[in-house]
Amino acid sequence: IEAAKGRPLARLLFGLGIRHVGSEVAELLAGRLGSLEGLEDASLEQMTAIDGVGPRIAESVRAWLDRPANRELIGKLRAAGVDPREAPAAPADSLPLAGKRFVVTGRLESMSRAEAQARIKEQGGAASSSVSRRTDFVVVGEEPGSKADDALRLGVRTLVEAEFLALLADELPLPD
Repeated sequence: IEAAKGRPLARLLFGLGIRHVGSEVAELLAGRLGSLEGLEDASLEQMTAIDGVGPRIAESVRAWLDRPANRELIGKLRAAGVDPREAPAAPADSLPLAGKRFVVTGRLESMSRAEAQARIKEQGGAASSSVSRRTDFVVVGEEPGSKADDALRLGVRTLVEAEFLALLADELPLPD
């Protein structure tokens, strides 16, 4: 129980089972709002202003928060000592990969796919699991599968692992 009190806010938000709030949305909300109190006080407009949180998600979160049983649950969590807080995220537009969407496919030698996605997010980028026209870059590792084909078909720029690592280390300028 004591260990659970120290879990990140994003994990708590995901664990609450709020409709449309998966792990990525939970991270976005936690990073921008910083605490349960910040979430409770956030308006629909404040939530939809978060890149990646649309009106449907914001309405779902607000509806969940407005239910008396859920407010009671949050009160019980606080009474038990659970009140996780996140350090405010740096403004996304000031980070090197700001506004860029990445998909990682295949096996990377230097890190796991989850680690690569975390590094992308740390530097202001967005990591997705599927290639679309909105994808800016596909990082291609060994045995990439159909995502590399999708990138080629859609004209999405691909990066081999060495280029990706250089980009993360700020040794390679962000290609347009």
